This record gives sequence, C-alpha cells and structure tokens, in this order.
Amino acid sequence: METINSNREENLSEAQHNDTVKEDPEDPNIQTSDIQLPQEVLCDSCMDGPSKALKSCLTCLVSYCEAHLRPHLENIKFQNHRLVDPRHDIDCRTCEVHQLPLDCFCLMDGYCVCLDCASEEHEGHTIASVGEARAQIEIEMQNRQEEIGQSTIAAEKTIEKLQSNNDFIKSSIEEISTLVEQQFARMQATVEEARKRALKVLEGEQRQALRQAESIHAHVHQRRTELMKTVAQMDKISRNKSDVDFLLEYTEWKKGTADVHLPSVYINRMNHLTSFVQVVTDATQELCELILSSYRDKLSTFGKGGTKSLMQEFQPSPIPDPETREDFLKYTSSLSFDPDTAHHFLRVTEDNRKLTNTSPWQHSYPDHPDRFEYWRQAMTFQSIYLGRHYVEAELSGEGAHVGVTYKSIDRKGEQSTSCITGNDISWCVGRKSRGFFAWHAGQDTALEVTDIKRIGLYVDFHQGSVSFYDVTDPMRLLHRYNAHLVEPLYVTVWLSKKDNVVCLVNER
Repeated sequence: METINSNREENLSEAQHNDTVKEDPEDPNIQTSDIQLPQEVLCDSCMDGPSKALKSCLTCLVSYCEAHLRPHLENIKFQNHRLVDPRHDIDCRTCEVHQLPLDCFCLMDGYCVCLDCASEEHEGHTIASVGEARAQIEIEMQNRQEEIGQSTIAAEKTIEKLQSNNDFIKSSIEEISTLVEQQFARMQATVEEARKRALKVLEGEQRQALRQAESIHAHVHQRRTELMKTVAQMDKISRNKSDVDFLLEYTEWKKGTADVHLPSVYINRMNHLTSFVQVVTDATQELCELILSSYRDKLSTFGKGGTKSLMQEFQPSPIPDPETREDFLKYTSSLSFDPDTAHHFLRVTEDNRKLTNTSPWQHSYPDHPDRFEYWRQAMTFQSIYLGRHYVEAELSGEGAHVGVTYKSIDRKGEQSTSCITGNDISWCVGRKSRGFFAWHAGQDTALEVTDIKRIGLYVDFHQGSVSFYDVTDPMRLLHRYNAHLVEPLYVTVWLSKKDNVVCLVNER
C-alpha cells in the first residue's frame, strides 16, 4: 500500500514538474513572440471554464486537469491506466497489445503500429510516422487519382468512339443492305428473264403444234369433202335403172376416181414436253444449289475473319505463360455475382461471391431482363476482356458448374442453348454423376480427375484460350479450349441440384 501511495505521489510530482518545465522557456535568448506555441490541451471533465490538461489517459481516452486527475493517482481502480503527456489526438486508436498510440506506420506490412511494435515485431521494417506515411500515401493517392482520371477520360472517349462506331455500323449496314437488295433484285430480274425465255420457248412450241394441227385439220377436212362427193356420185350411178347406162357411167366414173383411202394421221400430243419440264426442273435445281452453296461458302469465309475486337489491337504478350499458382494469381480478377441475374432458386451471399441452390425455396427477387428464368444460373457483375485473367472457384455438390460466356446468352429460354453447357458462346466445367466434364456447344469431354473442390479458370484473350486447372501444387491443366474471342466474358455458374454451391475465391 505504501508503494502504491509512493507511485501516486511520484506521478503527481512528475506531472507538476513537467507542467512547470513546459511553462518556462528553454532558452532565455529566444523571444516568446518568435515561438508559435501549440494550442493547449484542455481538460475534458471541466464543465465550466475548462482548465489546462495535465495528463491524458490512454485507457480512458480523456485528458484531465490537476483536479480531475487525482482519482487516477489516488484510486486503486485506476492504477493500471496509462497516463501520458496531454495529447490532442487522445481519441485516436491505440495499440491493442501495448496500449500505446498508433504513432507509426509500417510501410512494408501496411499497418499502423506503436513505438513498441516498431521496435519489436516490425524491427528492421521501413517505419514512418503516421503523418509522414499519410503525406506519402496522399501523394500516391493523388497520382493514382490522376491515373484514374486519365483512364476515365480515355474510357469516355472510347465510349464516344464506340457510339460513333455503332452509328457508323448501322449506317454502313443500311447502305450495304441496299446494295444487297439491289444484287438480289438483279438476280431476281435474271431469274424473271430466264422464266420469260422458258415460257417463250413453250409458247413457240404451242404455236408450232397448233399450226401443224390446223394444217392437218384442213387437209383431212378437204379429203372428207372429196370422199363425200365420191359417195354422192356413187349414189347417182346406183339409181340408174338401165343396166347398159349404169355400166357405162360406172366405167367412166372409175377412170377418174381418186384414192378413197384416208392415210393415217399423226396427232401430236406434245409428249416431248415432258423432257422440257425435266430440263427446266434440273436447271432450276442446279442453279439453286449453286446459289446457296456459293453464298454459304463465301459468306462463311467472310464471317471467320470479319469480326474483330473494336478495342485497340495488341500484339501477343512477350511474357511467358504462367506455370505455378503464384504466376496465375498475378492475373487474378476480383469478381462478384450480379444479383439481378440470379435465378429465383439461387441465394447470393458473402459479398455476392457465393451462390447456393436452395431448391425448392425461392427468393423474392424482382423481375429483371437480365435474370435467368429457367436455368438455375447466375452471372458475374464484372466482365473480363483483353489480356490475361485468372479466377478460382470452389465447387460443392454433384451438379455444380462454372465457366464463362458472352453477355448475349439467352436468359429466358428453356432450350439447352440457354445453358452454359449447350451453346457455342460458353465454355465450362462441372461435376455430374459420372465424374468431372468440360462442356462447349453441347459436347462434353470427360476429365481425368476423381474429386476436386477448387477450379482455376484462366483466360488469355490474345491466344484465344479458355483453360481450366486443378488448383494443386503444381497446377494441373484439366482442359483447354481454343476459341475466337471477340466479346467480353462473364463468369457464369449453373447449379442444377439442391444444395449445390459455388464460391468465387478472391486471392492474390
């Protein structure tokens, strides 16, 4: 007890001594008018007319004058409180270990530390005062803000260029559509001309056949008239009652009698026109196939090399491909799921980085045009485009799938093409009853892995590759797709069964 009282008296005398020393000028030659005195620290407990503080308590985070400091000096309950010279920033945070003000900043570890920490755990590290560190970081922040400002201006210019490019594309398509219409109109005119010529040939055949039929008809009609006259003469001879006269007339008539037989007449039913129909049909079939194949081949060749990135073209990176996990982590992209895309059976948690299939429990998400309605999928809010990107995802449950797709994937359809396993703009891997598989355009590829909990997804736009890795040491390639990537990609998850979980791991 005597020791405690002695310590209190020493603290009080020390406080009074320090206060006295501070009031006396250190150098009598220095005029007080030349010294800019700091603002005094006032007692936080004085209600009327605050007095000058004598000490600050790092435990209470309050400054006390001599009168209000006495409980700390005399009451045993305050014997563990730490008293220091009056501080303006007494309310600042203190070190949890040493209960000292966080006066320093470790530039290597990025922590605010006290003097004891600087001399112990952070010994040998680059240490600066919090003021100096703040000044240095503010300069870095200012430089960073300038970079962001320049990037923002560049983004705005790019957006303007994209909008201008969109307008140019629309106007160009309209012009080209007009030219295409003209070419097809020309082709239609040619087809119409061929049709008229075919019909003209057919009309010529008709005229010739009818003319032939009319000529034969006249000939037959004339023969019929002659035969009828002959019959009339024979009737007249037959009516002669005198045998002598009958014989004489018959003998005379017979001398001038013409052939009474009608030769067989060929009636042309134009059976040969069947071959005409066959010629037209065959020619039409050949031309249609020729037109379609020609357009298909030439347009497909154009399509393969016609679509390129609207952004600046970059040369392939001279930096070698990553090999170790540390190499891949350098390209980590921090992503989170967009709740506006999540299916009603998917719950989004952990800062929108975790998806859980809660079937049959639905979530009351508002209607949104980006929300998947049939397939239980969700897409990230951020996209990855150009350069190299790496993402790790933890998969849990049979039916958990993760991959990348274009933003244009159908969100409302029930067809398999609306799922990341069933279209040609998606690449993914996942687990089903028979093991792990990779999917693209409805085609699955079995992966030589039995059980895996974390997948590494690596995209290299320059090489046009989408790769999936087993995140172990060393990294093991599971499958790689080579593709012509022309649009930003979005990490997308499909959870086909209850309690399936996928969590994006943001590590660097």
